[in-house]
Amino acid sequence: MSTPLIEIKNLSAGYDGRTVLHDVNLTVYDRDFLGIIGPNGGGKTTLIKCILGLLKPTAGEILYAPATNSSLSTLHSPLSMGYLPQYNSIDRKFPITVEEVVLSGLSSQKPLYSRFTAAHRAKAQEVIARMGLEGLEKRSIGALSGGQLQRALLGRAVISDPKLVVLDEPSTYIDKRFEARLYELLTEINRNCAIILVSHDIGTVLQQVKSIACVNETLDYHPDTGISEEWLERNFNCPIELLGHGAIPHRILAEHKHPHGHE
Repeated sequence: MSTPLIEIKNLSAGYDGRTVLHDVNLTVYDRDFLGIIGPNGGGKTTLIKCILGLLKPTAGEILYAPATNSSLSTLHSPLSMGYLPQYNSIDRKFPITVEEVVLSGLSSQKPLYSRFTAAHRAKAQEVIARMGLEGLEKRSIGALSGGQLQRALLGRAVISDPKLVVLDEPSTYIDKRFEARLYELLTEINRNCAIILVSHDIGTVLQQVKSIACVNETLDYHPDTGISEEWLERNFNCPIELLGHGAIPHRILAEHKHPHGHE
């Protein structure tokens, strides 16, 4: 039985007195693979910031599953989350190695000024190997390709064995040659945790995810349903061709039943 990890109820959020999102309702389940799509400026990143606890909603609430039982609470901290940020938020000149990037995902598991233990470093080496970065442990992030940097940051996001991994526009890191490897890694990761994938690349998202949500000021959710061109046009408020994705054929998402209905 799938367990709810996050329940968003009647959420509104924005910046500088301007409402970007309103009346958003969504439930994220354990081991779900949720794709979030939507036009630029529609509120995708705002929603992610609220989920991560980086932005306080102006109305509504977000409930999180604590570590010990399935009762959801408004406390953000008990639910362990990993985060792969947008490419343009990474300072590639920062003097940090692949090993240090991956280890930083365990920072919350040690006292602030103490060193990482041998067990921490062994876990980092295991994750580095899983990400296909063996031999690059001491390489500076500035010397990595886009795909290598992405895998290092993905290693950072998963090293703490989180219940949820959030990826914000991961396809901006890499060219199409590396995309297949990324989704292989995500399929492996999804066996043990839920994933939220934010992307403007509609075609790729529809091929990978189990459920889909379109965020355009509010949220339209589709579990186990066909996503038609008409649905996309309605939610993006423009013909889908104008978004540069070409014609999207009608597609049935992989069957993915939950014991509870979504709002």
